[in-house]
Amino acid sequence: MTLELLAVTRSVGGRVHIHPTDLSLAKGSMNVLLGPTLAGKTTLMRLMAGLDRPDTGRILWEGRDVTGVRVQDRGVAMVYQQFINYPGLSVYENIASPLRILGRDGAEIDRRVRETAEMLRLTPMLGRKPLELSGGQQQRCALARALVKGAGLVLLDEPLANLDYKLREELRVEIPRIFEASGAIFVYATTEPEEALLLGGNTATMWEGRVTQFGPTPEVYRAPRDAVTARVFSDPPMNFVPCTKTGGRLTLGADVHAPAEGAAARIPDGRYLAGFRANHLGISRHAPGAVEFRCTLGVSEITGAETFLHLDHAGADWVALVHGVHDMAPGAEIGIWLDPAHVYLFADDGRLAAPAPYAAGGA
Repeated sequence: MTLELLAVTRSVGGRVHIHPTDLSLAKGSMNVLLGPTLAGKTTLMRLMAGLDRPDTGRILWEGRDVTGVRVQDRGVAMVYQQFINYPGLSVYENIASPLRILGRDGAEIDRRVRETAEMLRLTPMLGRKPLELSGGQQQRCALARALVKGAGLVLLDEPLANLDYKLREELRVEIPRIFEASGAIFVYATTEPEEALLLGGNTATMWEGRVTQFGPTPEVYRAPRDAVTARVFSDPPMNFVPCTKTGGRLTLGADVHAPAEGAAARIPDGRYLAGFRANHLGISRHAPGAVEFRCTLGVSEITGAETFLHLDHAGADWVALVHGVHDMAPGAEIGIWLDPAHVYLFADDGRLAAPAPYAAGGA
């Protein structure tokens, strides 16, 4: 059971929503579409589901061309941000409703409803109405209604976006378990890199209607193939500074020097763009080889156990994510430390020239 997209494109009103895209999703796989709003995630899901038809290209399901097949005639289920349940029906009847529409007999309906409810831990709630449930339970009810059909492809379009933090965390833990139990192909759209890392499986990073990279989630995170992918798969977005490599030395910005190690030692001398994530910056020398940048603090955001520092370095906007509570005065000049082991180097065309040394070790 595979879903293949072969050079599919989609334009609406003369505006390109999906550039030529190839993807192959395997049976029993979890696949995350990660990108900002308007990256094309929902449009790509609608093409997968058959709700829209691609302008060019083909969609194959188990080797069969289903490009023009209606969504009703495909084994597809979809769950949206706004979970939709029938308020006048019990949880049992909500879950059963797709099977009744398909004309299944009573014994099969009862068996599949109870199996699905057990998988989603809804058995004690089967007699309740949706409005008697918590937000997380209502979303699990919507998921159950999608899964009960035994669909081979389950599409989840930012299903946790409208839940509060506690409920999101609860369902983020449960969805991989549900996915493993169902055996379907799951496609999960999100704007949050942290969510992609928690869900695991494979991730396709998206930017302006293009899939910039697709592969095992840890691999895409540690080894982004270009600066756009690195930016998408970093929250806050990756920080950048011009870099020059000369022999065995890197010059970051105007006057910060570090040794060229790992893959950086093997690339040609020249100009590059150095990238590093917010959580790899610190306000103290947190590693023996760390180097210091002088920055101006814009604002500090205290989130509890961590603080986001919005910085200006030579006219470039950076964000540092540091542990602890740090209430600093805006406009203060501070030293920000970076371990060069976490620096990626990108060529002029944006492609990755040298991964960060830590990534090569799988840290």
